[in-house]
Amino acid sequence: MWPAPHIETLAEDALLLRFGETIDAAVNARVHAAAARLRERLAGVECVPAYASLLLRFDPAQWEVSGAMAPHHRMGERVMAALQDLPEGANSDREIDIPVCYGGEAGPDLAALAAHARLTRDEVIARHCAATYRVAMLGFAPGFPYLLGLDPTLAMPRRSDPRISVPAGSVAIGGEQTGIYPEALPGGWQLIGRTPLRLFDLRAASPSLLQPGDRVRFRAIGEDEYQRLAAEARR
Repeated sequence: MWPAPHIETLAEDALLLRFGETIDAAVNARVHAAAARLRERLAGVECVPAYASLLLRFDPAQWEVSGAMAPHHRMGERVMAALQDLPEGANSDREIDIPVCYGGEAGPDLAALAAHARLTRDEVIARHCAATYRVAMLGFAPGFPYLLGLDPTLAMPRRSDPRISVPAGSVAIGGEQTGIYPEALPGGWQLIGRTPLRLFDLRAASPSLLQPGDRVRFRAIGEDEYQRLAAEARR
């Protein structure tokens, strides 16, 4: 059985559940399992997963009982009760295919990463595409996925000179993680390719293409397919 999380009160309408202190796939799986359980059993509670913690936002008025404990204390008790006997493996069943044009203008740091890893360009691409990733959390910017599952041989420190603007769709490596820039943003991760898909679209019913807990696979594509998919994404 998993150990109970530590609960911190952030505000009268917010609690933070801490499951650990490190970036660890097993700890992150617990976070997503807890989020799934709480969404199922506590109506009206917003769950925001991070690597090793889970933010809960709620309406205090719905949890206030005259003469009883404060709403956030009452919420804390309900949370702990709901997380009893929490099962493993409660991540999303969705697997999202992300086509990527690697190298060249789309991935200006691919050669440097290959040299750092002592691999060829093609070996880097093959290893990056071979893994199945999990969306550990969304953050930094709306729709930016932090992905766990990177082959350790591809890990590389962030750039010492961050770029002022990284193109939307850029697939990058920072330390032991990989991620995708949803918009043109400043950033210091190593850029190895670019996807034509839109990671964040306010016009969509679900603006973020990827959700915490989703599985992700990368697929290498050529320039022609990139341009075709990019044109479709703009429609």
